[in-house]
Amino acid sequence: MSKHGFRIYWVISVLVMSAFACQYGSQLSQPTGEALAPGGSSILGSTDLVGQQDALVSLYRAVSQGVVSLQLKTPIGPKQGSGFVVDADGHIVTNYHVIERATYIEVVFQDGSRAEGTVVGADQDSDLAVVDVDLPADQLVPLVLANSDSVEVGQLVIAIGNPFGLGGSMSTGIVSNLARTLPSLSSVPEGGEDIFAVGDLIQTDAAINPGNSGGPLLNLNGEVIGVNRAIRTFYFSIDNNTLSTGIGFAISSNVVKRIVPALIANGHYEYPYLGIGSLTELDLTTAQEFGLDRTIGAYIRQVIDDGPADQAGLWRGDLIIGVDGNDVSSSTDLAAYLLSRTGPGDVIRLRVLRQGQELEFDLTLGIRPADCEC
Repeated sequence: MSKHGFRIYWVISVLVMSAFACQYGSQLSQPTGEALAPGGSSILGSTDLVGQQDALVSLYRAVSQGVVSLQLKTPIGPKQGSGFVVDADGHIVTNYHVIERATYIEVVFQDGSRAEGTVVGADQDSDLAVVDVDLPADQLVPLVLANSDSVEVGQLVIAIGNPFGLGGSMSTGIVSNLARTLPSLSSVPEGGEDIFAVGDLIQTDAAINPGNSGGPLLNLNGEVIGVNRAIRTFYFSIDNNTLSTGIGFAISSNVVKRIVPALIANGHYEYPYLGIGSLTELDLTTAQEFGLDRTIGAYIRQVIDDGPADQAGLWRGDLIIGVDGNDVSSSTDLAAYLLSRTGPGDVIRLRVLRQGQELEFDLTLGIRPADCEC
């Protein structure tokens, strides 16, 4: 904590936490014609009000069979959440915090059919998990993962899930902002602050409530752009469940595309590791304190001995302003890029401002240490 205001000091290989929305107890353009739905039926599109209504109705009919409710037993009582089918092999994507400590998982489909679920992989940093059900492929409706890099602020979105146990509930809203962060469930405290955080989260005002966790956030083509993870709220129900205030967060589909295959194949995911400590943002006072003439970039507060950044020649006080030809506006921006685009062993090119001189460094990403406290 600095006299210049609150700053979060964290390690960029990782993942900032709010109230979770689980409960105890392609180009993303607006369709103007017909879009092919995951189940093979078409989704209507129109610019008139009645047509928009019909478009939403057809979207729900097309994709809702791919959205499931999860009913779980845990040592401390029953628990609920949401998920969605991601392939014809019976894999269902949900949140880690939904299946955490579950001793039994029952998967409920929109048509009322049920199947026992088994966790095949989980990652608490991204808050993603995969549950498997043993069902024939013709009984499954896999949803399509969109390219979340194409998502824009203001885009209309739809959330489908199981809020307060009301399975198959649909809500609508817009993308409120992009590249948000939430804390990792494995955050390591450093001076009372969380230093592990995951970026590339989509903020939305679509109504998300307890039980929505793990369900899909969809575009108007019925494609998944994110997995609903958490809400930020100061309001609670009489049974102490958090309530939606129009600030919800979803894990972007490109993060899902990178992590879920590894969870299915290996049961876990290995994160790329830079080996630096950084500030999430720079204000004018802080920039002046550090002798910088700009506030855009990822400022390196610490370089971990013998880590990838140290080996590449980065110094404490360097300002990272670009990666692989892309501008970096903050450490959050850099973390989102690393998470959605890179893996351990990849070589990235960093553009760095050092004492007024612009330099470039090639850096080979490592694997984030499980017990890293730096």
